[in-house]
Amino acid sequence: MTDPTNKPRTVICVGDIHGYLTKILNLWSNLQSQLDPESFDTAIVIFLGDYCDRGPDTRKVIDFLISLPKQYPNQKYVFLAGNHDFAFTGFVGVLPGEFEAKNTWEEYADNEEREGWFKGDGYEKMHVQGRRWGGWIKAKFNAVKGTEYKGSIYDAAPTFESYGVSHGSSDLIKAVPEDHKKFLADMVWVHEEDDVCIETEEGLKHCKLIAVHAGLERGKNVQEQLELLKARDSRVPKVTDLSGRKDVWDIPKELTETIVVSGHHGKLHIEGLRLIIDEGGGLESNPVAAIVLPSMKIVRDTDNSS
Repeated sequence: MTDPTNKPRTVICVGDIHGYLTKILNLWSNLQSQLDPESFDTAIVIFLGDYCDRGPDTRKVIDFLISLPKQYPNQKYVFLAGNHDFAFTGFVGVLPGEFEAKNTWEEYADNEEREGWFKGDGYEKMHVQGRRWGGWIKAKFNAVKGTEYKGSIYDAAPTFESYGVSHGSSDLIKAVPEDHKKFLADMVWVHEEDDVCIETEEGLKHCKLIAVHAGLERGKNVQEQLELLKARDSRVPKVTDLSGRKDVWDIPKELTETIVVSGHHGKLHIEGLRLIIDEGGGLESNPVAAIVLPSMKIVRDTDNSS
């Protein structure tokens, strides 16, 4: 048995919020009520990314996230960048590092017309994902998701509207407050914890934890991926570990005793130490979920609601 005086620190991993303020407020309230006060108040809270788009309240969601460290000073916070957040950051011009914008366009140039890339004020210096995010996609229906597009391929129109700006307007760059730009600029692309406990059938297990929005790419050296993610190199047109699908689904074979936790995939999937926590997928009808370690308890915004 674990010494109760040396209880492992609670880790809370929160799935994609996608602009739904009521959902994150309800989830936060449920976490607070379902965990004992000491565990909650001293938890490591890892937000897995995608704070914006699809839902109506991106601005208020970011206000809430920014407010947390002052409200709960004994918690430790990690705000991962999701692929939607990366694109939002690219549009408002606060991606980390220096890059030649046009070099990021080349690989996807054949998609420009179909995806209706942004071509308003300032587009010449904009990362390709920012242009895709602020554009107008020609298709009206997303056959993969079974939903209508909201403005762009990223469903970014509700984010623009949450700042009082019409979709695709460069006025958003001025409308986003400086503290929000700082939040976006400071997001990390990966987070590691050296000692996280997880309850298994064999008892409490001590593991390393890697949190990254989509996952780690198979067939590529893990250490090199981690170094690139930590460097936050915006010169690449697409960050696969933030936006991939099947190629980042599994834990790379070279990792042992390592939890890999992500959001992004529109699913709740728990298989061994691979944790994918995105039950919401940005859909209004789906819950936003979190997983609590070491217990592996799933908490949803819909818990206790009639």
